[in-house]
Amino acid sequence: MKKILIEGRTQAGRKFRPSDWAERMSGALSTFGRDHRIQYSPMLQPLIIDGIKCISIDPELQNHFPEMYAYIMGWANNNDLVVSEEEVEDVPADGTQG
Repeated sequence: MKKILIEGRTQAGRKFRPSDWAERMSGALSTFGRDHRIQYSPMLQPLIIDGIKCISIDPELQNHFPEMYAYIMGWANNNDLVVSEEEVEDVPADGTQG
């Protein structure tokens, strides 16, 4: 499935801080399950690819939550983060991939 990926590194290759940025950003659409654990939305999920924290954004976020989509994309641009569109497998519950 095609997703937009925002990586936790700048265009210059520096690691982005704070280290929990992906969880904070993804928390905007998260809920707590009956087990009292956080459940991330399939539209906005934190994940780790090759040791780099990222967020995976379903392009449908733009249709369902246009203000949130615009905020996230503007935030990524303002922080000079690497943004790409890629085929991404379904993200496991622990958010690890690659």
